[in-house]
Amino acid sequence: MNAEPEVLVDRHDRVLVITVNRPGQKNAMTLAAARVIAEALDRLDGSPDLSVAVLTGAGGTFCAGMDLKRFAQGERPALPGRGFGGLVEAPPKKPIIAAVEGWALGGGFELALACDLVVASRTARFGLPEVRRGLVARGGGMIRLPQRLPRSVAMELLLTGDHLDSERAERLGLVNRVVAEGDALAAATTLAERIARNAPLAVQCAKTVASAAPGWPQDEVWQRQAPLSDAVFASEDAQEGARAFVERREPVWTGR
Repeated sequence: MNAEPEVLVDRHDRVLVITVNRPGQKNAMTLAAARVIAEALDRLDGSPDLSVAVLTGAGGTFCAGMDLKRFAQGERPALPGRGFGGLVEAPPKKPIIAAVEGWALGGGFELALACDLVVASRTARFGLPEVRRGLVARGGGMIRLPQRLPRSVAMELLLTGDHLDSERAERLGLVNRVVAEGDALAAATTLAERIARNAPLAVQCAKTVASAAPGWPQDEVWQRQAPLSDAVFASEDAQEGARAFVERREPVWTGR
């Protein structure tokens, strides 16, 4: 009998759903799973027929971090230039949404932090317990968490290893939507479909500028934004969007 694949990749129209599929191990990350995720993200960015990805976990858990049994044997679930899970150091150019059920711990939380949007169930929990195991959250936790939460809250989570429930995470702006248990994937897919209805070049530009601008020198932000936004304004899709508005119809995007 063939073993179940560690990651499932399914396409729903313009949305790519990536599911970590190790429910018996709380979807703990392995090197093999990281490779499949990286390949799926390359497919997302390389396909003009795909607009958005959703990352989730099977069996009611998002991801419990790296597989510590494999770690003890010398395996690291990270890829050169891509980082943990094939994602944290090189997020895709196109939007990616985390659909979180249950625990998102350690590297699992860092996967969610590498996503652009987060939809979580009411029972979802986020945490970076690395300090309790003699480790640190080097997959983006120490970098991204203080950017996404008030610094005092981020520092408490990093230094204590305590967890954050989804409702507080929503109040703090870390989570976009809190939904009923079991509904995170459906809600994330609905959100992804809303994004996918928009012009692909415009969506990608919006993500690029919003992600990069905080690191740009303040006296250069407009100059750096200009060539990226100019390309969108000069695109065929920009003309199509205007025509569709005048003609009172849905636009047909070509990504050009």
